[in-house]
Amino acid sequence: MPKSDKAAREPDDWRDEALSQIRKLIKQADPEVVEERKWRKPTNPEGVPVWSHDGMICTGETYKTHVKITFARGASLKDPTHLFNSSLEGNARRAIDVHVGEKIDEPAFKALIREAVALNQASVRRK
Repeated sequence: MPKSDKAAREPDDWRDEALSQIRKLIKQADPEVVEERKWRKPTNPEGVPVWSHDGMICTGETYKTHVKITFARGASLKDPTHLFNSSLEGNARRAIDVHVGEKIDEPAFKALIREAVALNQASVRRK
């Protein structure tokens, strides 16, 4: 994570560690994933990390009490282990909120990433 992301928080903040772990899992699930920073603003000069492969997969945002991983097309993904625990009411997005001390189910998370990529690729092929 860029140093300036940490500027407003304590060194080695748990949220930075959680986002770093999520970044690693995404890259393991899809080595071809592209990470960009979008939606820069004065309160978040580094922007929001956005992971894409043939379309947006997910974003990662840090909040005071949690890290939120929002899947752009999460409502279309199978989630047999019920990782999605936030933004469940929408027609498109679904999110995973990770709080301090929580561990993410790594195999299930990687499966969601791979499924999101497959969904994006299927949409690209239809065009």
